[in-house]
Amino acid sequence: MAYDKFNTLKSTVVPLSSENVDTDQIIPARFLKATEREGFGDNLFRDWRYDVEGNPKKDFVLNDPTYSGKILLAGKNFGSGSSREHAVWALYDYGFRCVVSSFFADIFKNNCLNIGVLPVTISAEFAEVLFKAVEDDPKSEVEIDIDKQTITLLSTGQQESFDINSYKKENMRNGFDDIDYLLNIKEEIITFAENKY
Repeated sequence: MAYDKFNTLKSTVVPLSSENVDTDQIIPARFLKATEREGFGDNLFRDWRYDVEGNPKKDFVLNDPTYSGKILLAGKNFGSGSSREHAVWALYDYGFRCVVSSFFADIFKNNCLNIGVLPVTISAEFAEVLFKAVEDDPKSEVEIDIDKQTITLLSTGQQESFDINSYKKENMRNGFDDIDYLLNIKEEIITFAENKY
């Protein structure tokens, strides 16, 4: 399933400073029954966003109108726990196109790259700079440039580079998942197979 192409993203930031956020907190297990990717955003951080009666908790950042944007700034060790890709489906369906953290769980990071949410790993020091900037001014914008592989705090120009696998980078730029990539080179595969055998 194709997703949005990712080239340069300039956005305000939603700060979630909690560390060791696991996939069950991102999308609780009771919401994993659906097989389509749509609708998961409604239950993103469900138990943190709503009380037992389904009322929004005012003190949770996604319910705070002060913060908005397509970039989630997360605490260290984001996406640990089970390997469910539904956690990334929920982030994507909610509207996030990038998650920034000083450390990601490996499986979660790979799921992000397969689903169209760019995981940007930064230093703990730069994470603190970003959290402080957003705390001081919720309208602070961050720019993610996938070609240059840089993340920039636009108000100050402070910047760091991030790593991304070249294959996944190209897929992100084109809005491809692995199946889309193979379909895109179908003729090359057929030609190779014919010449090989």
